[in-house]
This record gives sequence, C-alpha cells and structure tokens, in this order.
Amino acid sequence: MTDIAMIEAAAARAKGIVRETPLLSSPFLDEIAGRRVLAKAEVLQHTGSFKFRGGWAAVSALDPETRARGVLAFSSGNHAQGVAHAAQLHGVPAIIIMPKDAPALKIENTRALGAEVVLYDRAGGEKREEIGARLQAERNMTLIKPFDDAQVIAGQGTCGLEIAAQTAALGITQGTVLTCCGGGGLTSGIALALAAKAPGMTVRPVEPEGFDDTAISLASGTRTRHASPEAGFCDAILTPMPGEITFPILSRLCGPGIVVTELEVREAMRLAATRLKLVVEPGGAVALAAALFHGRALADGPVICTLSGGNADPALYAEILAGG
Repeated sequence: MTDIAMIEAAAARAKGIVRETPLLSSPFLDEIAGRRVLAKAEVLQHTGSFKFRGGWAAVSALDPETRARGVLAFSSGNHAQGVAHAAQLHGVPAIIIMPKDAPALKIENTRALGAEVVLYDRAGGEKREEIGARLQAERNMTLIKPFDDAQVIAGQGTCGLEIAAQTAALGITQGTVLTCCGGGGLTSGIALALAAKAPGMTVRPVEPEGFDDTAISLASGTRTRHASPEAGFCDAILTPMPGEITFPILSRLCGPGIVVTELEVREAMRLAATRLKLVVEPGGAVALAAALFHGRALADGPVICTLSGGNADPALYAEILAGG
C-alpha cells in the first residue's frame, strides 16, 4: 500500500526529471469564484499531464533486469504518454493499448514517444484488460496500471508534496484541494501526501456529470459503477468505478465528490485560456469548473484545483474557444 515514505522515495527518484509545476492565480477567477483560487498547472508537466509523474515512478522503481524487458500499459491517452516517455528515457520498450476512438493527438504523441500502440474497439466490446493480459504473457513485460498501482499512486503523490510546500510558502494552512478524478490515482496520491504534510487541507474529487462513480461510491461507502457508456466529453478521466487500491484511500482521506456539467467544463476551459493562458483538456478542467461554479459545496477559504491535463483535441479546443 502506498504511504508517505513511498511518495517521498518517488520524489527523490523524480528529482531533476519530473517538473515542479506552478500554482497560478488570476484576480478574474477569484472574482468569479468569490474566493482565492490557485491552479496547479500540471498541463506544464512533461507529456502535458500529471501522468508522467506516475509513469516515471513506476518505471524507475523496477529492478534493471525487469525494466529491460519493457513495460505495458492501457490508457485513453495521458497515462499512455506518461509511461511511453518514462520508458523512452530509460531506453526500454513500451506497448500501449489504446481505444481506437481516443483523441488522434494522444495516439500520435504516444507513437512519437517511441511506444508500440495497439488499438482496440471498446464500443465493439473489446476489453483492454484481456488484451493486456495476453500481451503481458506473450512479451513478458511489466504491466503498469493507470491508477491501481502503488508506485503510480506514489508518483502522483509527488504533486501533493508540491502543493503542500507551495501553499505553506504562501501562508495557506487551511483550504480545499479539488482534484480531477477518474480512477483515483491522482486524488489518492495527493490525499496521502497532504494528510502527512498539510493536514489542514481537505481533498475533494471532481468528476463529470454521468461519470460520477467516485462521488456515488463515496456516498454509498462501497465501490459502485456509474451507468454511462465508456465514451464521453471528458475522455481522460472516464473510468467505470474507483480502483480497488485507490478507493480505500479516498474513503479514508477525502470529502464528498463534486459533479460538474459539460457546459461548466467548457467555460472553465475558456477561462483557463483567457485568464491563465493555459491549454486545458476537458478532463483536466473539471476541478477548475468546480472551483468556479460550485462554491456552495465548498468550505470557506482558498481553493487549490488541479489542471491535470492539457492534451486537448485541436478541433474540439478551437470550437470551445469560439464559444461552442
């Protein structure tokens, strides 16, 4: 199980490799939210999302002989790129299993990072887990799961260590940390880090409407699937239910989930572009949407929100900026 010692070890291995991303602010966003808003700009991380943290942590933790055989991952895009780049930097092979309807930019970038991409038809019923198990047996590679992996969670927890240090430097000891949440790797990693280093912070997972399995699970006390299909607007954070490893951490350390609408996410993306000058993809903007438009659900005080990914489809992004 991931703990603060594992997160600190991941941070030590990441030194000089993983970027420390800034906390950004805008008086315009503060005015909309009615409070101080600080955005953790993981869009500036290598490969354009926080996923490089977990990818590097997992690949770097392998013993040299195991690592040399290569790594395998399945992902709609950001975990794919994070693992592919980590493998590339270590000089080892990587196979990434991606849905064929994933954004073309994410597929292209994963290939450009040197990985072998295997596409599957999720709409047609193909299961990435089954494909992964077959390839793992055939190639004798190590599977790195997108969130239900102790080292991946530790890597994402390095983001929480940075938030703790950055808020302390600003004199902030109490507040709410909103995280973009899919399977819960980032949320659980940040929650573990803040529980140890900044216990005055309350972590709240944020999900898109219709894909709120974490919010439902936290409310019910048990892992529960959402009822929506796999595909959706916020492609980067669509998972059927919280992870087996992540959910106990979320249950123990996080507050209730928050659910945002597609219209709120689109507006958050526009505001991130105009006020922070950052490109944020739909799944990476849900926490900002919650900070700006769901203030009634939040405790008083400042809000820190993750901008977890910036790998937006160019055509979709242009449509959103134009007001679509």
